[in-house]
Amino acid sequence: MSVDDGVSGQPVPDPATIRAVVELAARAPSLHNTQPWRWRFDGRRLSLFADAARQLSSTDPLGRQLVISCGAMLHHVRTGFADRGWRTDITRVPDQRHPDRLAAIEFRPWHNPPPSIRSLARAIEHRRTDRLALRAPHGWGELLPRLRALTAAQYARLDVLDESVRPELTALSREFATLRGHDLFYDTELHWWTGHSEDHQGIPRSALASDAEFARVGVGRVFPPGPRTAHRDHLTDRARLVVLSAVRDSVPQWLRIGEALSAVLLECTAADLATCALTNITELPAGRDLLTGLISSPGIPQVVVRIGTVPADNTYTPPPTPRRPVAEILTLAGGKVAGPPHTATDPDRRGGVGTGSRGQRSAR
Repeated sequence: MSVDDGVSGQPVPDPATIRAVVELAARAPSLHNTQPWRWRFDGRRLSLFADAARQLSSTDPLGRQLVISCGAMLHHVRTGFADRGWRTDITRVPDQRHPDRLAAIEFRPWHNPPPSIRSLARAIEHRRTDRLALRAPHGWGELLPRLRALTAAQYARLDVLDESVRPELTALSREFATLRGHDLFYDTELHWWTGHSEDHQGIPRSALASDAEFARVGVGRVFPPGPRTAHRDHLTDRARLVVLSAVRDSVPQWLRIGEALSAVLLECTAADLATCALTNITELPAGRDLLTGLISSPGIPQVVVRIGTVPADNTYTPPPTPRRPVAEILTLAGGKVAGPPHTATDPDRRGGVGTGSRGQRSAR
């Protein structure tokens, strides 16, 4: 459905459509499922803001991963609107005086979006972060050129790591876990955002791998262990590892990396593949330097993604992680929240990337 924007007389999505798309797109991945985004619709434009209060100041002191997370949701939003017949024109970081405003979206009707859009929009709801061992991705030879084209469209680069580097990345993951385990603030953030099941945010314990399950994967962030289960205990991980790199380190580039990440994840999900985005290896200079030496393209590594096939005899599917109510992340024209009147919203916070708190949740 559409309405006139009230200024130029041009059609824009109606509030119900805005709400539905933002609610669906909030399934986008984010660091520790912090969901560090806010949206405002002024009747004509839909603007994306970084929620600096959800920045993890020890894990992500520059706000790089916060912006990448917001970029992933930006692409999810664009996909959702395309599925409903709307083109989205994006201005990234439209006002340097307000660096927390990461993007502004304007709309044009799109009467014949490509059929592939529907499968990508459906993939938003079905995508999960799969931290368990995977088989090699089926159809890899046909899929890889599509993934490279999608990332290139966002001015990002995609490289496939050789299988021979897996032991080195596994050792590096463990080394970083040991090193960061001595950082009280990092450890506090990690435990604050993981292992809880009663919240609308963070990673619930049911979504974490047990020690034995993680040992069969090796490459990834070391979280507090999940339940003692033995899912896929016959399998050693054979997922392919790809690296997304940016031309430079800047907020617009980080936003683009998030959009490229979303495009890769949704394309893989639509192809019935499992994925897991990893940023722990790129958080410290040693990890980024190592990855730079392993890829052929010039660029600054930002995210590693595991891509693989869930075994045919699998009886386990990662549960969906929780999401905040849409009323907490979306404000409509006139200051109205996008939900029931009694639903509380986050305070209106100002502040640029890199100025956030430690990202702690409200006390339970």
